[in-house]
Amino acid sequence: MPAQAKVEASTARAAGAAARPSPKLATSRQHGGPPSPPLTERQEARRRRILHASAQLASRGGFDAVQMREVAESSQVALGTLYRYFPSKIHLLVATMQDQLEHMHGTLRKKPPAGETAAERVAETLMRAFRALQREPHLADAMVRALTFADRSVSPEVDQVSRQTTAIILDAMGLDDPTPEQLSAVRVIEHTWHSALITWLSGRASIAQVKIDIETVCRLIDLTSPDTP
Repeated sequence: MPAQAKVEASTARAAGAAARPSPKLATSRQHGGPPSPPLTERQEARRRRILHASAQLASRGGFDAVQMREVAESSQVALGTLYRYFPSKIHLLVATMQDQLEHMHGTLRKKPPAGETAAERVAETLMRAFRALQREPHLADAMVRALTFADRSVSPEVDQVSRQTTAIILDAMGLDDPTPEQLSAVRVIEHTWHSALITWLSGRASIAQVKIDIETVCRLIDLTSPDTP
């Protein structure tokens, strides 16, 4: 079972969470209508072009450079079509972050962390992910700002970011069936990682300090292990 599916199953058992929905157009989700069908191959290709254009614009100029009209032009879709997929720039950039994390997850799987303990492997994985974002500071800043600005209307996109981050952490831990206590530790680690991104982007923390914080919070993994007396 893929790690993302494990996250869904484990979270549902631990907290009664619903399973992850298939990708859908934003309109029905926003207005509480009936669930939309999964995207067709053509719609998914269009969505990928939009996300790629968003990432490219953000990489060049950050948050302010991502303008919906320019995204539509770059991805060769009508502006109205773009808004059907993503009702706002915040929706788009948070979805872009989920997409970037998904690509990052695939890269991390090709070269798994080498640490001896789960805590060491998670710390190594998160620092590798952090350094990948460090190479694209404008893009990282745009995505993190969007995540910070997101309100309840962006909850589905924010949830996808959280699930993807959780899947990355659980893969590094090598867990098939995490306990509620372990999932709680993962959430704290996730929050710390996102906070570290914010403090680094704002110039309030060095890479060295981020590494110390990540390694420190990852020790929670050992404390929540079922084998810990």
